[in-house]
Amino acid sequence: MKRNAEYQTSLFIEQTQKEIFRQIRNYLAGRFIGATRDRALLEEVVKCFFCKHYINTQQINVKNGGDGINLSKKYREVFGELKTKLPYIFDKTEEIQLDPASILFVDTELSKIDFKSLKRDPFGDLYEVFVSTGVREEEGQFFTPQNGIELLISMVKPMPGEKIIDPAAGAGGFLSSCVQYLLKKNVPIKEIIENIYGVEKDSYLAKLAATRIALLSLSESQIFCGDSLAWINEKDKPLELESDQFYDIVLTNPPFGKNIVATSKEVQKTFDLGYDWKFDSTKNTFTKNGKLQSSVPPQVLFVEKCINLLKEGGRLGMVVPESLITSKSYSYVVEFMRSKGQFEAIIGMPEDFFKTSGKGGTHTKACLIMFTKSQPKQDNGKMLFMAEAKWCGHDSRGKFIAQDDLPIIMENFKEYVGRKKLEQSKLGYILPYEEIEKNILSPRYYNPDVKFFLESIKDTHEIIRLGDLVDKKIIEIKTGNEVGKIAYGAGEVPFVRTSDISNWEIKLDPKQGISEETYKLFAKKQDVRESDILMVKDGTYLIGTCAIISKYDTKIVYQSHIYKIRVLDPKVISPYLLLAVLSADPVQQQIKSKRFTQDIIDSLGSRINDLILPIPKNKIIRKRIEDNIEKVIEDRIEARELARQACLDVASILIDS
Repeated sequence: MKRNAEYQTSLFIEQTQKEIFRQIRNYLAGRFIGATRDRALLEEVVKCFFCKHYINTQQINVKNGGDGINLSKKYREVFGELKTKLPYIFDKTEEIQLDPASILFVDTELSKIDFKSLKRDPFGDLYEVFVSTGVREEEGQFFTPQNGIELLISMVKPMPGEKIIDPAAGAGGFLSSCVQYLLKKNVPIKEIIENIYGVEKDSYLAKLAATRIALLSLSESQIFCGDSLAWINEKDKPLELESDQFYDIVLTNPPFGKNIVATSKEVQKTFDLGYDWKFDSTKNTFTKNGKLQSSVPPQVLFVEKCINLLKEGGRLGMVVPESLITSKSYSYVVEFMRSKGQFEAIIGMPEDFFKTSGKGGTHTKACLIMFTKSQPKQDNGKMLFMAEAKWCGHDSRGKFIAQDDLPIIMENFKEYVGRKKLEQSKLGYILPYEEIEKNILSPRYYNPDVKFFLESIKDTHEIIRLGDLVDKKIIEIKTGNEVGKIAYGAGEVPFVRTSDISNWEIKLDPKQGISEETYKLFAKKQDVRESDILMVKDGTYLIGTCAIISKYDTKIVYQSHIYKIRVLDPKVISPYLLLAVLSADPVQQQIKSKRFTQDIIDSLGSRINDLILPIPKNKIIRKRIEDNIEKVIEDRIEARELARQACLDVASILIDS
């Protein structure tokens, strides 16, 4: 409960600080002459922030007559001292550009922040408020929310004297939080600063990161502007920083996105993950084939860089897009990591995790991973802590909410590490390494609630994998085709899209009709028959929605985002029973767990074969389900067709008249 209170307090402070900074930003934007860019305003606020912090900590007396003149003089005097103390943060030619009234306003607002007990580093909030969302997104800059930072740091547990680096330091969130974490452990500030390192490609962010550390230490930090993949500084000279196998801890949230150019081809050649990897079925492993990939997302190369930076036994805490540890196209990356050490924990974040406002941030689903570098071992006996958070302390608009699963997950992880009995749930459960399927490491894929439920009904139900029914040729699964938008509206043959499937039937009037000619191009290939089941394969909320083909629906073409499932042996399972099972909550929960982002939409993909079907053993119950479903379907279809005919009759009467 204490830990939860700390998290909630931190989140409340975050919202309060952001509101203070928004007030400052809005005031200065309308007043500050000579600069309209938010970064220029941010620089002025940072200067004032340092002055205010220094005035408070040094207990400097400030006489203010109410007009801001005396306050302005004191700020400029203090800033002169700070330039001498922190020459690596503030250039000797810099001055505070704000007028006395603006300084008075900023000082009044900053007085609302308790500088004596900063429970969270304010610079992340400052940067988020002042630097536009568009700029951050173009550069892949989605800064880790504070509670996510605190969770990862608590998991890797930095110890006094350990060397810590963030090779994609951004605005310094991880590093400044590490400083605060160690200060709470009574580690001397000088010792902490000597062991904290950061590299950031953006010169402005590198300075901001150094500024955050300086606020806590009033000393120079080891934050470098440079390219950590090429290991060079902004002048293309080698970084004056130790590289491989030097660090005890790497904490980072690297830029991610398939459209971001990670590095040059020359640098890419130095990474194993910069090359193509092919699966060798004879060896049941991936092998590097020597061909350089045409492009590599930055998060892939950062995985290898982070592992290289670590000493043997070093710990990695990293934020990654979920697709990196779930997608078939990145399976080689997961295997590469497993060959270099052991995953200790993987925490799935909700899609709102990186949302900072209604339009700001991204819905990209992310995971927090903890990894230990070690020599490869057999999987037998190894365990992996997993959890899937539903709430993260803010909603899709970035607004504070009370619900936050992260502190509960942290407590569960502590119990797991302490070898206490863990009450397993989605907020903390143990997965044996040998149960990892196809290098998929998403926590929601292994939803323990589904596993517990299926285990509880095994005496009354047959537990059958859908893919096994396919292998035994009891059912077959195929996908549809796209006809191209030019074919839309050219005729009356229904082109069935995902939105046309609802409540076990195809909607009365599919939105797009195609011509007879187009239909004939696909009719034989698609071979739609009565009692076939259509299931939505790709999209968002509709994935898993099913419809059954009636005798009225066979003349259709269905799109590529839909499966067609046909029962080949109804003696084993009837189409109506299969429809009921696929629509049942235990299977729908699995579908929700097994759909992953593919490009810009979610997809169930080939994972449909991994669905576990609970089929009643009792033949009487099975027959009752089949009969009930068949009657429901027939009644709905007949009602639909009567409605359709009524519409046609009305149209006919109107034409005749």
